[in-house]
Amino acid sequence: MGSYGRLAARALDTDVPVMVKLAELTKSAKDAVPLGQLRQENKLSKSSVMVTAGSNQGFLNLVLSLCDVGDSVVLFAPYFFNAYMSFKMTGINNILVGPSDPTTLLPDAEWLENTLSDTKPVPKLVSIVNPGNPSGICIPEPLLKRISEICRRAGSWLVVDNAYEYFVYDGYEHSCVEGSHVVNLFSFSKAYGMMGWRVGYIAYSLEAEGLLTQLLKVQDNVAICTSMISQHVALYCLESGREWVQSKLKSLERNKELLRDALSPLGEEAVKGGEGAIYLWAKLPETCPDDIEVVCWFARRHGLLLLPGSACGTSGYVRITFGILREEECEVAAKRLKNGVEELIRDGMVE
Repeated sequence: MGSYGRLAARALDTDVPVMVKLAELTKSAKDAVPLGQLRQENKLSKSSVMVTAGSNQGFLNLVLSLCDVGDSVVLFAPYFFNAYMSFKMTGINNILVGPSDPTTLLPDAEWLENTLSDTKPVPKLVSIVNPGNPSGICIPEPLLKRISEICRRAGSWLVVDNAYEYFVYDGYEHSCVEGSHVVNLFSFSKAYGMMGWRVGYIAYSLEAEGLLTQLLKVQDNVAICTSMISQHVALYCLESGREWVQSKLKSLERNKELLRDALSPLGEEAVKGGEGAIYLWAKLPETCPDDIEVVCWFARRHGLLLLPGSACGTSGYVRITFGILREEECEVAAKRLKNGVEELIRDGMVE
C-alpha cells in the first residue's frame, strides 16, 4: 500500500479549502524554514517543511491527517502526555502503550515488531520522542533505524518528535531518520526559548503521496498560519544557529548535576535520564507509590513543582526538569528537593 492509502479518510473526504487553492495559484515564496538545516544537520535530504504554531500543533495536524476514529496507535511509556491527549481528544481511543527497557528507558523494539505484526488492522501510527520527554534519554541511531524499518515493513507511520534535538550531553548524539513513512517534528520553543512565540515545523517526506494536501486542509482550519512576527524571529534564530544554543548548555549541565545530587538519597538505580532534553526521571520510594499525592506534597511543603509519572503512563515516578532556572535558582531548588527527598524517605509525607 502506498502512503496515500494510509492517510485518514476524514482528511481525504474533505475538500481542499478555497483559500489554499488560491494560494497555490500565486505561490512564489520558498519554504519559510531554510531547508539547509534539515539537509546539513539532520540529514533529511528528501523532506520539505510546513511551519506550525508550535510542534504540538504540528502533532495534532498529523493525527487529524493520518488517523481515523477506530484506528490504533502506539506510544511507549513513559510517553509525552500531550501526544496521548491529542489522540484521545480526536477520538483515537485504541492506544497501545509499549514498554521501555527498565534500565535504559529505551523503547522495546522487539515488542513493537511483535505488536505491529500481530495487531489487525495494523496500528496506523507509532510516536516516539527523541531526546525523550519525560525520560531524558537519547535513542541511539541503530535503534532509531530499527524502529523505522519495523514501521516501514508493517505499513505504519512513524512520527518522531525532535523538540530537544540540540539538548544532548556527555557525548550522546541526536540523529534523525527519513523515509516515505516517517514524519519528523521540530520546535523553536526549547532550543531558542520561544515558548510563547509558538513556532515549530513538520518535516514530511516528499515521497509521502498526498500528505501535504491533507496537512494544508487541517492547517487552514486550525491556525491558518503561525504569526508573521514569530516566523521572522524564528528565521533570525536559525541564522544564529546551533552554536548559540550550545553556548547555553553548560549552565544546564551544572543544573542537572545539582538535581541529580539532590535525588541521590533515592539510590543510583532510581534516577534515569539526563542524556538529553532537560529532564531526570526518578522512581519514588516503595512506601510512597502515589505520585500525584507526592507531587502535591512537594508543592505544599517544599515549594517545588514536579510532574507525576502517571501523567505519562508510569505511576510511581516523577519528572524533574533542570531547564528554565538560573544556576543560583537551581541551587535553591536542589536544596529544597534534597530536603524533601530525605524527609519523604525518613518520615513519609508529613505535614
